[in-house]
Amino acid sequence: MTWSADPYSDALRAGRGPLFLRRADGWLLPLEVERWCARPDSVDLDVLARCEGAVLDVGCGPGRLVAELAARGRTALGVDVSEAAVAHTARLGGMAVRRSVFEPLPGEGRWGTALLLDGNLGIGGDPGVLLDRMAQLLLPGGLLIAETVPLDVDERASVHLVPATGTQGNGAGAPFPWARLGTPALLRYARPPVWRVEGQWTAGGRCFAALRSRSTRSSAEPPNRNAVISSQRARKPSGDSPVSNR
Repeated sequence: MTWSADPYSDALRAGRGPLFLRRADGWLLPLEVERWCARPDSVDLDVLARCEGAVLDVGCGPGRLVAELAARGRTALGVDVSEAAVAHTARLGGMAVRRSVFEPLPGEGRWGTALLLDGNLGIGGDPGVLLDRMAQLLLPGGLLIAETVPLDVDERASVHLVPATGTQGNGAGAPFPWARLGTPALLRYARPPVWRVEGQWTAGGRCFAALRSRSTRSSAEPPNRNAVISSQRARKPSGDSPVSNR
């Protein structure tokens, strides 16, 4: 539950930073809390337009994308370890579960699209393990859309969440493993036969890659785009929806 550390929760509740990831050597990565807490911008909306079927937003944060999909009548679920993030998502009208992506999740193997945006390729600090987990969550032939660093970066580090540039000690969250990947590095990890590259693009200074998971059949029908999740609890899948009503 690393990201439920107080600096992150406090920033989400306030809707603004400053908030940074801090490496042991003092290097700081500013986190875009204001953008995460705002309505989806044109770059976000372009990503959502590319989504297929039911959408799982891994590391959903305050839930802007989940809420936007729900408002459009799309099946969408956010996953985040932060209680503040899940609560914020619910206030916006989206559905989210407070859980690690590496724990059991609703609708495993039935999601049409999984999102790893806003730096969430770093979750767990091991991109290969994370990509394997994404393949488990997607239906055969499902789509992964990942946001990458706009450089050829392949970095793993232990980091802290800190609320200000000079913060150390009691003002920092607990250390946790993190990774940063540029698109070339992501494509090195996303190897056949598990993945094939669907596309790459840049927009608004942000970089993205779309990967297609291995399909076990010649043509896969996407889940019902109009179904709406009404429960955060996992149940036996029914019909086209990854999560059925209670």
